[in-house]
Amino acid sequence: MPDDLNPAAFATHFASPRGFRQAYVHEGRGGLPLLLVHGWPETKRIWWRNIAPLAEAGFEVIVPDLRGFGESDVGPDGFHDVVSHARDLYALVHDHLGHERVVVAGGDLGGPVIQDLSLRFPGFVERMVLFNSPVPFDKERMAGLNTRAPREAADYFWRQGNEPDDLAAELATPGERRRYIATFYTSRFWAHPGAFTPDAVDFMTEPFADGAKLRASFGGYESALHERARTEPPMSAQQRQNPTHTLILFGQSDHVLYPDFDRMAAVTFPDHVGPYLLRDCGHFVQWEAADVLNNTLRAFCRDLLGRG
Repeated sequence: MPDDLNPAAFATHFASPRGFRQAYVHEGRGGLPLLLVHGWPETKRIWWRNIAPLAEAGFEVIVPDLRGFGESDVGPDGFHDVVSHARDLYALVHDHLGHERVVVAGGDLGGPVIQDLSLRFPGFVERMVLFNSPVPFDKERMAGLNTRAPREAADYFWRQGNEPDDLAAELATPGERRRYIATFYTSRFWAHPGAFTPDAVDFMTEPFADGAKLRASFGGYESALHERARTEPPMSAQQRQNPTHTLILFGQSDHVLYPDFDRMAAVTFPDHVGPYLLRDCGHFVQWEAADVLNNTLRAFCRDLLGRG
């Protein structure tokens, strides 16, 4: 079994700083703290091609399963919104692991989470690498940009946000749940064609066989559509622009995100590097363009890696 498809390639650790058991990988201790945050439908496994190279480059690599995903518990309060995830990660990295500052990277759901983390805890996020992620809509500054996600990709969003219990009930068996998740890696064209082999799809979908956790994972969509599913408003609702020094990447084969994500992100992060457009790469940049992302993080943080 190749390492990038081996669930046991990295040791899983557990901590409970917020009242539930959160799973995380922790490699390269003593290096520059780097937090890698997965999205949906992903777990920490989506970073399997990044962990070892980044640890070897001098990063202390911290890769959690968000609450309700992978080996982490479902949130005890029933919430699985962006703010809950951001507070969980601050508690893990700052309170449990003792880091005052961290570099972060993420896409999809992980994108709003790290954006909230950077705004909610000023000074904690030192730098950010963002790719293929929702960003706050700024009507005035984004005038003229193509900011609408493709309508043909919206059915999953509507159902997971508005009918999560009905959808979860329809996906009644582990096989049905895994086949549903598999479409996001294959037939829905989020990824560049051929980016995920059948074995890779099996590897990514296996953690979603658990019905309770699949239902919990829909919480990100519920909270995007319904206030009742949010613990509190995300910081981006109050502050449309983010001052964090950010490098922007965009896998252009993505058929689910805004066509002008790169330009929208450049508006959101005025202190940015890029945006850089990636050929033959879709939504899952950390897997589809792993070498590019690994090299990008090394170059973007070269001065920080050398300071200790």
